[in-house]
Amino acid sequence: MPPTTPGDDVAYRTVRKAVAEIVTTGDVAARPVPSCPEWTGRDLVGHLVDIACRVSARCGRPVEPGVVAGVGTVEDDLAVWETVGARLDPLIAGGGAEVMVMDAFTHELDLHRSAGTAPERGHPAFATSLGVLVAGVGGEIRERGLPALRVRAGGSQWIAGDGEPAATVTGADYDVHRAFAGRRSLDQVRGLDWSTDPDAWLPAFRWKAFHPPARPVESATPHWRL
Repeated sequence: MPPTTPGDDVAYRTVRKAVAEIVTTGDVAARPVPSCPEWTGRDLVGHLVDIACRVSARCGRPVEPGVVAGVGTVEDDLAVWETVGARLDPLIAGGGAEVMVMDAFTHELDLHRSAGTAPERGHPAFATSLGVLVAGVGGEIRERGLPALRVRAGGSQWIAGDGEPAATVTGADYDVHRAFAGRRSLDQVRGLDWSTDPDAWLPAFRWKAFHPPARPVESATPHWRL
């Protein structure tokens, strides 16, 4: 079964803190992000601020006119994100912000790879984020008429798709997350531990905004700070 997760507010607050620490170190803000090749670290922060502002508006807490990312420094953007995030925290504490948490955590991992750093093992956003990603791949599995897939990572498991799973994919928790988030090539996805030939399920790893790169952009090894 999926693990018990902390509140979305805890997970999202942890991501905000980590992203701020990473992107204000050295030249990370100006450096291209390998898994988001059209973005620098600064661009990635701008995306996270924009998403937070949109969610806040949908929650009935629109930001003040003129508050946008990318106008001042990256520190300015982070300050806006922290202000908007603090408004969101009590609103999302009970759940309902899983997609935003997934997006933010996935991009935190992108920044870590760009900076050559690592997230802490046991990050409170991990289980929620992977659950969203598995559900996304599961939607593609369903649309393609494929049998369900059991996903095992970090001592827990999820089911992608409907019905009795016809296959199981297992891997280190970090690697499984990166694979389901479109950060690993299909050859790397194939390199996870599959109970049967994975080729029927590989097309489902291309879903919505998630597209496995044609060639690897990062190594397929666990990358946690213990």
